[in-house]
Amino acid sequence: MALARGYAATDASKPLEPFTFERREPNDDDIVIDIKFSGICHSDIHQARNEWGNSSFPMVPGHEIAGIVTAVGAKVTKFKVGDRAGVGCFVNSCTHCATRDLDLEHYMPGLIATYNGFEADGVTPTYGGYSDHVVVKEGYALSIPESLPLDAAAPLLCAGITLYSPLMHWKAGPGKKVAIVGMGGLGHMGVKIGSALGAEITVLSQSLSKQEDGLKLGASHYYATKDPETFTKLAGTFDLIISTVGADMDLAPYLNLLKLDGTMVLVGVPEVPASIHAFSLIGGRRSLAGSMIGSIKETQEMLDFCGKHNIVSEIELIRMDQVNEAYERVIKSDVRYRFVIDMATL
Repeated sequence: MALARGYAATDASKPLEPFTFERREPNDDDIVIDIKFSGICHSDIHQARNEWGNSSFPMVPGHEIAGIVTAVGAKVTKFKVGDRAGVGCFVNSCTHCATRDLDLEHYMPGLIATYNGFEADGVTPTYGGYSDHVVVKEGYALSIPESLPLDAAAPLLCAGITLYSPLMHWKAGPGKKVAIVGMGGLGHMGVKIGSALGAEITVLSQSLSKQEDGLKLGASHYYATKDPETFTKLAGTFDLIISTVGADMDLAPYLNLLKLDGTMVLVGVPEVPASIHAFSLIGGRRSLAGSMIGSIKETQEMLDFCGKHNIVSEIELIRMDQVNEAYERVIKSDVRYRFVIDMATL
């Protein structure tokens, strides 16, 4: 076992603090990544504070990991020492299911999360990217294109794939009208990726405070949802709506913005379950769906797509000791648009 340094939540009611722990020794099919940057996802906060009720402590959050390979196992063929590599939301999965063969391993029961989970032995905790290094099977690591800066590429491992996957699955592209609900860490990636795919992108945000940013990043239209006229004007407009919002919201007005056979996809996870009336769906043969991250194959496709189109997250780089302040600012939506921790400051 090798000692690792990081920051951990030791209790749901306490701030994160310095933490030393053991990483497992690498196997023949593992690589070791020296973590250079780790993005802060809102789900890190939900889990560090046990807001989803499934947290285990001590917890080292972080599943937007970007770094450099420092060691490879004897059977590794995908990476070599010195390569740029990333780790997203999971580090292992069942390899014997039909779902795995379809490159949908992220929807399988055997998925092993990058943190707040347990290794395949069911005993050893997984610890995430707020740390100096990580050991991972080569099949669950991603190659980060040379054209992308590592710090701004880190959030692609969660925020990027979380928007890329539904945009691809519901075939966003030329001729499609797509609304992104929320202009935050997830939403701004939807604007960038959706516009690069050729879709006509509209941002639906509470206010117009980020309108200039949204239009600059690729949106064609920007509306404030606190204005009731928005829902009247845009009724029946969209083929696809993707909600990135993690706060409680009434879905019915948004469903009414869909065209016949349109789909609203939830990628944000509010604490309180949503309630909708059937009439919100049946009147326009509308669909309400969900989407969760993406497979390893799809995540690599997303990274390559972003490399080709020079797409990265808009970030604010912080020191490791600023993480608790950053958490509070995320809750207040006081970041444009993703905090990334410089792990050299650990």
